[in-house]
Amino acid sequence: MREQEAEERQKTLLEELCGADRPLYALLSSYLYNTPLDAISKKDLDVLIEEAEQSGDFRQAIDKAIFEGTQNPGESERYTEVIRNLASRAMQVAEQAKDEREKEGLAERAASLGKRIEDYRFMSERTGDILIVASKYYAERLVQSDENVRRKARQADKRQAESVERAIGKREKGEQAAGRRERSKMGRGERRKAKRQAEMEEAAATDRQKAREDKRLEREEAEQRIDEMEKTARDARRNERMED
Repeated sequence: MREQEAEERQKTLLEELCGADRPLYALLSSYLYNTPLDAISKKDLDVLIEEAEQSGDFRQAIDKAIFEGTQNPGESERYTEVIRNLASRAMQVAEQAKDEREKEGLAERAASLGKRIEDYRFMSERTGDILIVASKYYAERLVQSDENVRRKARQADKRQAESVERAIGKREKGEQAAGRRERSKMGRGERRKAKRQAEMEEAAATDRQKAREDKRLEREEAEQRIDEMEKTARDARRNERMED
């Protein structure tokens, strides 16, 4: 039982979503992105389709169509048709290129194109399943992306606070050392008075340092609570996906 649980924990999100459907996993592992907002073109889909028709490279248009289809569930039929048409057109281009490579005696290139043709055929036949899995995959990835952005912002704030703390500590130690040097030059009465003042200032500095340390601990505890909340939310989303 423990070995089975460990194996399940090691599954990637895509493996989890595809389950035993290895052909679907094999295709989507090449067509889905961990960071879709960074990887997928910002151009309009119509522009990408027009460029694909001119260049014969349909990859960016297909990526965009799949992503937009996941973000517009109410238009799934339209995007299903768009993806099928793109896959069909890409398959025609690949078939023509494969024939040319075979005539040229380039067997390795022809074999590579043959695999691409099979992928496009599979995509055309299983578009509905592709969109279902891609929708769940990108929904989770986008949530995780937002979490990462917030986490990086908190880490930046933490580094800034630590930098300020180091600067304050260095300055106060410098001021204390300078005060000791000044007192060493004073007469006994003047030195006694200056020492009492220095002790008061050092006590105030200690209090300020304690207050800053308390704030640091509060930030760490808040970060831990956020981590726990995000993990709980991730587990809940995973359970929901498993129940679908």
